Amino acid sequence: MKEIDCRGLACPAPVLHTKATLQQDRPESVRVLVDNAASQENVRRFLESEGYEIRIERTGQDYVIVGRAAGAAARSEERAAAAKPAPDRQTLLVLCTSDRLGRGDDELGRRLMVNFLKTLREVGPDLWRLVFVNHGVKLTIDSSEVLEDLKGYETSGLKILVCGTCLNHFGLLERKQVGETTNMLDIVTALQLADKVITV
Repeated sequence: MKEIDCRGLACPAPVLHTKATLQQDRPESVRVLVDNAASQENVRRFLESEGYEIRIERTGQDYVIVGRAAGAAARSEERAAAAKPAPDRQTLLVLCTSDRLGRGDDELGRRLMVNFLKTLREVGPDLWRLVFVNHGVKLTIDSSEVLEDLKGYETSGLKILVCGTCLNHFGLLERKQVGETTNMLDIVTALQLADKVITV
């Protein structure tokens, strides 16, 4: 079993170390040590996407993610295909870096962001990814005014990515109600694949 000690590393380092090990050694089983819930979630998701069956253990403050290969090559190919946008249309990624739109009056900014996200459906099928980072992750938690709208987008097939490091920083990991907790590797990959990116 290959062991990777990622304790003390910030996102996206634990996922990048795990990815590098898989590419180099392609181990049948792997044991990854991390020291925070966001890294645990990100490494778990990555290993599952690579075809590993996962078991998670707690040792004091640390998380131990144990993965065993189960059709890893096929799952890896499926993951790559799923990440690519449909070739017959433009793809738009909206990167929400705040819970308000613009600067100046905060209350107005919050209302504008709510209106923006509610109106975003008018973009139609070109809307491909919705990504939340920094204060933007606050729009995905239980008290968000746009929570039902975001759930509606997700139900209709829009992939929503929410930065795990950001959720962890604000103590909101347990309060996230919509989207996939993700890491900077997935966010950078999505930005690279998108035809257009709007940052708000």
